[in-house]
Amino acid sequence: MKLTSWNSYNLQPANAFRILELTHFHDRVNVILCFIISSVSRVILSLVHRNLIFLTLIDNHLLERIWIFIPSLFLLKIAIPSLSILYMIDDLVDCSLRVKVNAHQWYWSYELADFYPGRVSPSLEFDRYIVQDIDLALTEFRLLETDNRPVLPSSIESQILISRADVLHSWTIPRLGVKADANPGRINHVKLKPHNPGVFYGQCSEICGAYHRFIPISLEFVSAETFLGWAISF
Repeated sequence: MKLTSWNSYNLQPANAFRILELTHFHDRVNVILCFIISSVSRVILSLVHRNLIFLTLIDNHLLERIWIFIPSLFLLKIAIPSLSILYMIDDLVDCSLRVKVNAHQWYWSYELADFYPGRVSPSLEFDRYIVQDIDLALTEFRLLETDNRPVLPSSIESQILISRADVLHSWTIPRLGVKADANPGRINHVKLKPHNPGVFYGQCSEICGAYHRFIPISLEFVSAETFLGWAISF
């Protein structure tokens, strides 16, 4: 389990394909920006120190083509991967398990829909609240733990349907590359399939009231057998 600490400047370790792609895109754009900033800064400094003013330069078609063509290449280098990732994230596929998440002030409601194995009810519904500081175990994280965290299978792709009961909220898990707003009159969706099982934490990323910082998200991904055992014993 790794979380971003106060002295860390990096992104959280990725544990899903989408966040890996987003991290690579983030690094690629930063490299391009560093090149552009350094090039432009060098030109500006050379003009300032040398005091170069081209009074006779009225027009130069070649120069205009260059400073239009080169930035266009940079924009294409950014736009094409960006659109590819956007369509990958919004891709609708048939998922084996759907989970409905309903946001409240200040807790999350979960419902496992379309789930009909033996001895399990067609729909599992439960609320998840933050664990108070006095109830935290030594190995648990403050402001991130919830009582009886939801369990999902790591071997299949799960679809999360997100809505809200009152004000705006945002369901976010950084290590899985998931952030979806809970908007009025609309249901947003995300897909989850981590590379490895484990516990993943997040928080509401939309200011929703006085206790906005007390709406944590914690999901536990386990094997399919463990998940079925959890659902049957629920």
